[in-house]
Amino acid sequence: MDLLENLTAIDNKLSHRHIDLDPNGYFIIYLDRDAGLICAKHFTNVIDDRGLAVDPETGKVIPAKGKVERTHTTLFSGRTAKELCVKIFEETQSPPVTMLDHAAYLGREFIRAEIALVTGKEYVQD
Repeated sequence: MDLLENLTAIDNKLSHRHIDLDPNGYFIIYLDRDAGLICAKHFTNVIDDRGLAVDPETGKVIPAKGKVERTHTTLFSGRTAKELCVKIFEETQSPPVTMLDHAAYLGREFIRAEIALVTGKEYVQD
């Protein structure tokens, strides 16, 4: 197994670990290739007593996979991962992230999105 395969296997294994959800919400990250932007829609949620994210308006569990019809609270965008992180974590009065592991995850995802934007490869949020 070469180095790239080994690193990919490590990341794939770590992608399946349990993580606690941020009670302040979650992000859907995507690329706007025409505008040359990395975009991150922030959605609020409530964490129930089972540790599941639920819609604060309906009380229904928000599925991890599949399409969910919800309205985002804020749309952040940037030309680079760093620009996007500065907007979310430094320029927002009350940053929408309350957990360090969530912030680290977003940084990793924004870098992956930036690489996909620059290389023209597909970006799928982990």
